[in-house]
Amino acid sequence: MEALFSVLIGIFFAAAVYLMLSKFLVRILLGVAILGNAVNLLLFTTGRIVREVPPIIPAGLDRQFAVTANPLPQALILTAIVISFSFFAFLLVLSYRAFQDLSTDNANEMRVAEPEADSAPPTGY
Repeated sequence: MEALFSVLIGIFFAAAVYLMLSKFLVRILLGVAILGNAVNLLLFTTGRIVREVPPIIPAGLDRQFAVTANPLPQALILTAIVISFSFFAFLLVLSYRAFQDLSTDNANEMRVAEPEADSAPPTGY
């Protein structure tokens, strides 16, 4: 099962990098969302995927005698889900406002600081 998740994590990371290298804001946003999911799945996979024994130590014992799932990555994933959702919502609003002001979602056409109609800067003095 962990080998399958490792392959799936690699596919998620590859798709996220491919989408984030795009010049369209919607694809970049989808890449950020997929990257967050890939990191969450990576944390989940590192926490040992075991369902048979809960990570609870019985009364009177000092440690578990069976292999259990690590609860720390699961807690980190819950926190990461909230943070990645809020970051995605912020980027979504930011890209919508940029689209409203500039009437495009192409990052190459959003070069307000570098208009194409101006002459090139001097190459030497």
